[in-house]
Amino acid sequence: QVQLVESGGGSVQAGGSLRLSCTASKFANCMAWSRQAPGKEREAIALINGGGGDSYVHSVKGRFTISRDNAKNIVYLEMNDLKPEDTATYYCAADFARLCWTSDVPGFAFWGQGTRVTVSS
Repeated sequence: QVQLVESGGGSVQAGGSLRLSCTASKFANCMAWSRQAPGKEREAIALINGGGGDSYVHSVKGRFTISRDNAKNIVYLEMNDLKPEDTATYYCAADFARLCWTSDVPGFAFWGQGTRVTVSS
């Protein structure tokens, strides 16, 4: 089992920045961030493996950066140039899989409770 606790959400104006953190109770190779906007399905937006390899969906590529500190079991999501369409609840997810891709995230075994991000225009 892995417990995940997200933090860092809040309200920001368009063009602003936020950094989300996800503290895990133990190391998991595959870590990811997903988000769910009101009335929409949850979507995986960024993934990072234990070696630091990362991937992003098109809508956040170049604006968001996922990183991790394996010594502290923390995964970060640095979000820049935020847009109103980034408004959502952001969830951290983890899995012990040896290999993983963004398409695998919905099936990840462990999920946090989410942190809310609101971007105003």
